[in-house]
Amino acid sequence: MVRRNLITAAVPAATLLTTLALVPRAALAQSKTAPQVAAPATDIPRPPQVAPSGSESLPVARVTFGAAVKLALARNPTAQIADEEIRHARALMEQVRSASLPTLYGYGTYTKLDSARVSGGVVAVPGSYLNLNVTLNAPLIYPKGWIQWSQAGDQIDVARANAADIRRTLAVTTARAYITILTQKRLVDTAVTARDNARAHYDFTRAQLVGGVGNRLDEIRAAQELTTDEVNLQNQQTALFQAREALGVLVAGEGSVDCADESTPTEMPPMAEAMSAAQTSRADVVARARAQRAADRTVKNAWADYMPYLNLIGFPFYQNPPSPTVPQTGWELELVLTLPIYDGGLRYGQEHEREAIANEARDTFEGTLRQAKSDVRTAFEEIRRADAALDQARQSADFATQALSLATLAYKAGATSNLEVIDAERQARDAETEAAIAEDAARQARLDFLAASGRFP
Repeated sequence: MVRRNLITAAVPAATLLTTLALVPRAALAQSKTAPQVAAPATDIPRPPQVAPSGSESLPVARVTFGAAVKLALARNPTAQIADEEIRHARALMEQVRSASLPTLYGYGTYTKLDSARVSGGVVAVPGSYLNLNVTLNAPLIYPKGWIQWSQAGDQIDVARANAADIRRTLAVTTARAYITILTQKRLVDTAVTARDNARAHYDFTRAQLVGGVGNRLDEIRAAQELTTDEVNLQNQQTALFQAREALGVLVAGEGSVDCADESTPTEMPPMAEAMSAAQTSRADVVARARAQRAADRTVKNAWADYMPYLNLIGFPFYQNPPSPTVPQTGWELELVLTLPIYDGGLRYGQEHEREAIANEARDTFEGTLRQAKSDVRTAFEEIRRADAALDQARQSADFATQALSLATLAYKAGATSNLEVIDAERQARDAETEAAIAEDAARQARLDFLAASGRFP
């Protein structure tokens, strides 16, 4: 007995407690000398405490995939700003056009002198007089103005093409946000399943411990896995809320927006057809092509800067009282020919600037076209690989679920420890998560292919 006490005293207290926890309570009850170790109530996992927020009471709108894209294109400020840019370009064209159209201005002058101007007994200038006239300036031959008018019209077409490109980008962004919600909801479901499995495992180990056939270590392991899954669930729910808010912002809603169904584009065009459409129909390629054509026209039309221009100027007038040199009513006409000879090199500098801008537009178009072709090839390969990965991920999830079921049965039968169950729970959770991510990748790849080929939106 003395030797046993010495050995017990030499063992650290923590080791002794762990050893005793591994022994079933029924065995401890049979020993009169063994101390009874009770699990404190504070060791029981507490449910998550989530503070209420005002946003939880707000209704969540639900939209379909097509409706979300249409709402974004109709109400998103980015699309509206793009439309305003078209109006801006049209307003600039109207300003440039004014230089090629006639102008008409009216003037009125009342003059009061201290006294009339008399020369040789004749009043040369009356003491007060009123003069009214109208000035008409009509460009008859103005090549430079006409060319600038045409170039300003080109910028309207460029603005329209840019607006279409912006709307394409907005539509793709909205579609990605919609798909993100679908994926995040799947991840939340996966987290809920993992949490429920962990809770069931914890309840079982707890019941065993209370019934005197389990041990404290198994309960603590199960509790740790349960709380870990609760953390993952809270994080996934936060990410889902953020995704819904992001879609709500894109569609210009008043709050969160959720998915009404899981319908997303699935019909894909053939590779050759997609490649051809990318070069002719894709919005960013069309926008860069129109910008290049507009820049090239400014270079070709540089000759207009060197051409003379002819203006007609008319002056109908009324003066009261008339003077010896100015009748009461009359008019004057002038033809003014202007020949630009030398302007200090301004026109040469402008021509060189246009050439540089045209070269930049050409390089930008070629780069965009090259990128469009690459996007089609990349997206096509993504679809192939994503579909294969999705199939394998779903198989992996099925196998992980079967492994969890078998591990749970073996543990309940006493054939294994709960380490195998916890490991199977984690692998099942990870496999389901990978399956959700693979499904998201497959959806995103199809969206990329449609967007790359110019078929979306």
